[in-house]
Amino acid sequence: MSVNDTRRSFLRTSGAVASTGWASTYAAGGRSNPGPNDTINLALIGCGARGRGLLIPRFQAFPGVRFVAVCDVNSKYLAEGRKRAGGDQVAAYKDYRKLLEDKNIDAVIIATNQQWHVLPMIAACRAGKDVYLEKPLCNSIGEGPFAIQAWRKYKRIVQVGTQQRSQEHYRQAVELIQAGKLGEISEVRIWDYENYWPGSGSPADTDPPAELDWDFFVGPSPYRAYNPNMYYNYGYDWFRVSGAGHQVAWGVHHFDIVLWAMGVNSPKAVHATGGNFAFEDNHDYPNTFSATLEFGPGPVAKRGFVMQYTMRTGCRRETRSHGKCFMGSEASMVLDRSGYTIVREVHRGQKFTPAGAFVNPEETVAAKDDHLYHFELFLKNLRERKQPEANPETCHHATALGHLMNISWEAGRSIRWDGSKNKVLDDPQANALVMRPYRAPWKLEV
Repeated sequence: MSVNDTRRSFLRTSGAVASTGWASTYAAGGRSNPGPNDTINLALIGCGARGRGLLIPRFQAFPGVRFVAVCDVNSKYLAEGRKRAGGDQVAAYKDYRKLLEDKNIDAVIIATNQQWHVLPMIAACRAGKDVYLEKPLCNSIGEGPFAIQAWRKYKRIVQVGTQQRSQEHYRQAVELIQAGKLGEISEVRIWDYENYWPGSGSPADTDPPAELDWDFFVGPSPYRAYNPNMYYNYGYDWFRVSGAGHQVAWGVHHFDIVLWAMGVNSPKAVHATGGNFAFEDNHDYPNTFSATLEFGPGPVAKRGFVMQYTMRTGCRRETRSHGKCFMGSEASMVLDRSGYTIVREVHRGQKFTPAGAFVNPEETVAAKDDHLYHFELFLKNLRERKQPEANPETCHHATALGHLMNISWEAGRSIRWDGSKNKVLDDPQANALVMRPYRAPWKLEV
């Protein structure tokens, strides 16, 4: 069955659900496994810009869905999230643990900053809730195995927000790569280019705004004073408290596709370098960053391959600012959310044919407008009790690549990695960065 056929079938089912009326279903409450004729009662943990502005309306667009609760440590975000989710009939919580006691909730959407991904996910699984978890999986590699263990132990449906997995043209691209369309692949290049110049500067630390419980926001991360760049100035991805740079927040999307296409999980060596070469600010992570990862032999690259990652926030050289290129002996493939282009390789003695932005273009496939399908697929998986392809295990491996780059960058040297043991080899100092210590009283327990 094609992606579009699956989507049409699901919409027919959802339409039937909607006609039954969700009020009586909601009143019953307490279901552990919503069936095909049940309305799914959702709760949102994290009412920031993505949660209240994107996820609430996107899930509300589907029939047979109702938000029954929202949660945030920011009172303004909480009030706005509650309003958008349905108003006074929606329960509002500051503490996600209280929300998870609500037996009306079937599934939770976790859209917090990434230091608050794994703990609520584990708690939700323990409470018998299914989970849609925004990417990346975790704020350090060491959290990943705990998330996987909880997912398996409590047997809940957990889908992670690496939505490119659900786009049809990505699946087609992966199938072509695995079928040998590009020949022998020896290198994959990935890039994330944005122009944030002149940057957000270096404002002084200050008291947090009255609406924000800063101590709760910091949560399990080592405590540090509030700074405007860490919260309201869209800097949360760039501070260790709540993020790890674009190489994790954006890179996880690319890495997920590369690992999927190449049939591998982990690199064996990583080297990263970078600095604030574009502008100066007080971010913990650099605005100019490059990394090289070496992978051993796999089902696609029989002799292994090299992955090159570049991240720039002071320039946007590429018209396709977030993309990747699989480079093979017969052809290369440029792939991003707009589609993919296959370019024939020029062998020794052959002539090349310039054509627009490419040389020897062979095929271009545009993406279909299926950006909502990943959310729709989550609801379908809940009804069918089917584990998604975008799950904690796949996202752990993808998230780990960006964290490994950061470990190499922070250590100032190349590192060797054993993915089966989640361990940096022969380098205790670098290996200590695999797991960020949890601040009391928060504990990582399954």
